This record gives sequence, structure tokens and C-alpha cells, in this order.
Amino acid sequence: MAEQENGKNSEAPRKPKKANLHDPELFSCLLQPVSSDSDLNYVGIRRLLLYLKAESGVHRRVDWRCNGKGYVAYRNFIRRRKNGESSYVPSQSSTPGNSGRWIQSSSPLSYLYDRDSWGSSRDLRGASWALSRTTSFSSTTSDNGHSRRKAEPAYSFVGMHCIFDQCKAAVTVVKFGHMSSDLLAYGASDGTLTVCTVSQPPSVIKELKGHSKDVTDFDFSSNNQYIASSSMDKTVRVWEISKGHCIRIIYGVSSQLCIRFHPVNNNFLSVGNSNKEITVFNFSTGRVINKTTFDNEVSAIDHDHTGHLIFCGDAQGSIYTVSMDSHSGALSRPHHQKTSNKRKCPITTVQYRTFSLLAGGPVLLTSAQDGSLSFFSVAVETQGYLTLRCSLQLAPRIHFFRASFCPLLSLEKGEYIVAGSEDTNVYFYDLTRPKNACVNKLQGHRFPVIGVAWNHGENLLASSDFYGTVIVWKRAKTN
Repeated sequence: MAEQENGKNSEAPRKPKKANLHDPELFSCLLQPVSSDSDLNYVGIRRLLLYLKAESGVHRRVDWRCNGKGYVAYRNFIRRRKNGESSYVPSQSSTPGNSGRWIQSSSPLSYLYDRDSWGSSRDLRGASWALSRTTSFSSTTSDNGHSRRKAEPAYSFVGMHCIFDQCKAAVTVVKFGHMSSDLLAYGASDGTLTVCTVSQPPSVIKELKGHSKDVTDFDFSSNNQYIASSSMDKTVRVWEISKGHCIRIIYGVSSQLCIRFHPVNNNFLSVGNSNKEITVFNFSTGRVINKTTFDNEVSAIDHDHTGHLIFCGDAQGSIYTVSMDSHSGALSRPHHQKTSNKRKCPITTVQYRTFSLLAGGPVLLTSAQDGSLSFFSVAVETQGYLTLRCSLQLAPRIHFFRASFCPLLSLEKGEYIVAGSEDTNVYFYDLTRPKNACVNKLQGHRFPVIGVAWNHGENLLASSDFYGTVIVWKRAKTN
């Protein structure tokens, strides 16, 4: 009996030890490596502290709740395959329509939505930015594979300001209104134009429907009362934003690829088309004022600030400068600027800026579908003669991606631009350092990023992707 009692007494303390051995947290602490010269007392205390720390972490995870969901639910979703599009294709017909959602806080927990909204019956686009990418706005590699420098403070972002995801087609172009910080519009491949406000609360103002094919480009009038849009359906349409009506349709004989209001005389509309022409229309009557021909399709266009020069790019990678009379709309013979674009890919962006620290005067930015970015100085006194100052070669693009100048916030002798990419990120580059160009990137889209645009206050950046999502990013305040 004594032996049995002693056996029972000896078994009593063994049970908790046996249970502890099944605790994965304790087991992992016991497996901590021990060196040959380690003090056993130190090792024991260290293992005990690690176990207590792991145990407290378990309790915190058990008690943690967000929108009624626990730690495991969010962990399981976040650990899903990041490239979900390869194994799951969201249904376009199940769009939740949560356009204009307002992001109240930049805290990582505020980015997490109810897990029920991520079920198979809901569209993942609206919550795609809430994945593990949400709190990361930089990386160690750039789009072209080069290592990234330390993030440029002037182009750091605190997170997402708002998101619009009601569009069911690729958003091909996105822009803010002239001299406006809160008026935003974007055109899509289904022929729709959407006008929004990003002020609190963000919302859709008007949805402009009329084009039967892709919206290739659009531009605001100087007073932001009208939008002129071009389309693959061979038409140019003029819209009155306040009423949401199309007030004029200009029919062409080929696809209309790019469009700009004249910066001084808003009665002129300059339109580039696939018929190798730039046509100047009268905004009030829709009549053709003048036109000039090129060697290939005119795919991108922009004016200088005086309206005397038109810069355009064609489908073979060439850049042209055309003089324009601001009173009569007459166009001169285009000056051809040869580029280093050996692949002869379409020019996707032509953007003029009145001043650059690098060039000490007006400059021009161009991007091509082969991933090349070029930076030219503009000699206004010699009819806009272009001189290539620097260039950057990125990975070739499949889609018609666009690029944009970044705000002039740094006194360094650099030239920063922002561009979308096929890998779903928004990249910031310094064109003056081609071997180490990437200074930052934004992660949040799940599909190739096509369009980018800054607002007038330069505190918000809008980006659009191939699946119809527009994200407005809020830049961090700098001294």
C-alpha cells in the first residue's frame, strides 16, 4: 500500500509536466540553442523568460478583437497567397460598390475590415489594400531590379486617404482638376468618366456615360466646369460637369488618342489621333480650325504654359515640337526629336514643367511602353528644341502605363518622378541616378498600376489600376 501511495504521489507532479510538454510555446523555448560555454543558470532563466513572454503573447492574441473578428481569422487571411489572381479571379458582377471610402486612421488596425466582406461572395478589390502590404510603403528593390536607396523624406506617405472601386473596367487615365486639390476624375476602358471629390467625405459627383469604347484621355477646362474626353470610338466629347451632360460630340475618322485644352485660350482643343494627325477644334462650335500630320499615330500630347508650343509623342517612340498661334490656332511644321527608344514603342506620357532644378528652366518628361523614361530640357527661345538630360530604363510594360513629375520639394540636384508598374506597385525614381534610381514605392493595388496624378496642393497622389480601383494616397507632412 505504501508503494502504491508513493506511486500515486510520484505520479501527481508528473501530470502537469506531461501537459507542459504538449505546449508548443514551451517546447519551442526548450529547443533554444545552447552553446558549450553557456552558464546553465543563465540558460534556465532565459528559457523561463522566453516561455513567460510567449505565454503572455498567446493571451494577448486570444483577447484581441477587431470588428468582432479574432487574431486567427485575420492571420489566416493575411497568410493567403498574395498573388490571389492566379488562383482566384474576383467576379466583376459582385462589386460591393463601396466607392469613396474614407480612411479614418493610418493605424494598421484601422485598415482591417470585417472578414465577412472578404468571403467568396464579395469582391476582393475593395479590401485588397488591407492585406499584408498595407503598412509597407517602401522596399529594397526597384522596378528594374536595382537596389533602392534610403527613402526620400519628401516622398514619404502616411497611408491611403480614400479609395474608389465602383468602376468595373480598367481605369486608363486619372487626373485632378486644374488648380484643385479635391476634384478628381478618371476614365475607364468601358467608356465611362467618373468625377469625384476627395474632400471629407469622399464621394462620386457625376458618372459621365456616352463613349462606346475606351476613354483614352481627358482634360479639365481652366475653370473646371467642363471636361473634354477622347475615345477609341472615334469621338471627342465635351461634358458639363455640374449637369453631368454631354454638350457636344465631335466625330472623327479614326480613334482619338489624346486631348488637351489650350492653357491660355480655352476655346481651342488639341487632339491627337491614330490617323497621324493633331487637330485643333473650336470648343464652342466643334469645327476644325487647323491640323498637322506626323509619321505615326499621335499617342500623347501636352502644351507649354504659354500655349505657343505643343509637345507630342507618337506610336514609334518619337517626340515632336509644334508651334501654335494662340489667337488663330495655326500650327507650324513639327520639329522631330529623335529619341533613344530603340524598340520603337508608343510614347505613353508627355508632360511639361515650367522649371526644374536640374535643367534650370522648363523641362519635358516622356515615358514609353518599353519602360524608358526620358527627361529633356526645353529651349523655348528656339521653338522648343529638346535636349536629352537623363534617362532611365525600366522593365518593359504590357499596358499603357503613365508617369508624372513629383513635387519640387527637395533642394538636392535630383529629378524625381512617379510611375505605375506591372508588379502592382507605384514607384518613385530619381532620374539622375539610373543605377540606384528607386527612392520609394507604394503598395496597395492588386493589379498593374496604369495611371498616376498629383493634386494641386501636392499632398495627395492618385493611382489607378487595371481592375478599376483608384487609390488616393496622402503624403506625409515635411518641414
